[in-house]
Amino acid sequence: GLDVAKGLLEEGFHSPTVYFPLIVDEALMFEPTETESLQTLESLAASLERLVERAQDDPEGLHRAPQSTPVSRVDEARAARHLIATEDAASR
Repeated sequence: GLDVAKGLLEEGFHSPTVYFPLIVDEALMFEPTETESLQTLESLAASLERLVERAQDDPEGLHRAPQSTPVSRVDEARAARHLIATEDAASR
């Protein structure tokens, strides 16, 4: 679930809520607003299809996503354990 969510960032979409509900393994929760167009939803569906293919063909490549965003994949466990909440945190 997390790899697909990170892959969506490369596709230009906001990452969905991951691992919710907790009773479903690898769950992704999409909550498009009422103002999203059919074209946007179809584009999201096409991106998800590409990511499923990528997960089957190149799982390690998808695991490294995102690579085309200003910040690549963050070590979320380390970030949670060693929180730096300052304006100059980006320079560390």
